[in-house]
Amino acid sequence: MADNTEFELRGINHLALVCSDMRRTVDFYSGVLGMPLIKTIELPMGWGQHFFFDCGGGDALAFFWFPDAPEAVPGISAPKNLPDRGELLSAVGSMNHVALDVSPDRIEEYRDRLIAKGVDVGVILNHDDSEFGVAPEMHEGVFVRSIYFKDPDGILVEFAAWTRKPSLPGDVRHEPRTAAERTAGAHPV
Repeated sequence: MADNTEFELRGINHLALVCSDMRRTVDFYSGVLGMPLIKTIELPMGWGQHFFFDCGGGDALAFFWFPDAPEAVPGISAPKNLPDRGELLSAVGSMNHVALDVSPDRIEEYRDRLIAKGVDVGVILNHDDSEFGVAPEMHEGVFVRSIYFKDPDGILVEFAAWTRKPSLPGDVRHEPRTAAERTAGAHPV
């Protein structure tokens, strides 16, 4: 990995999302995924709640519950379905998905465990640099293996397992696209 010469960043402190039902969110993230609930806050003036879950490595996943939060809009606030089912698009400024780091040796086991807990989980994806970015089988060009599933509010969650850290020549080779190249509602070519 490349070094940051501007700031000594140590990872993600927390990522804050919004849920519709904090009890259901606690049941899913602590009960199903086993993430310890580490801090709870009642916001002042009846604004809601803010809860934090330990997601490993000193990082946290946090949720706000607002009594007057607008409903989610699938395909805008998050993808409509799982990536292996043909969905990836979400709106500018949205959070597309949260990827939690797992061991590559456990990805199959974790998929089976989620399914046993009643979670709808996609197939294992072998991300590589091929035309469609996914290989049907594991090979030396696969840099991460992952599975996707949704939480009770439709937030897309990924268990991602690096098979190698990006550091090879060619891992950073694409020219960044611009807002002028966008066509709202159309997939990029």
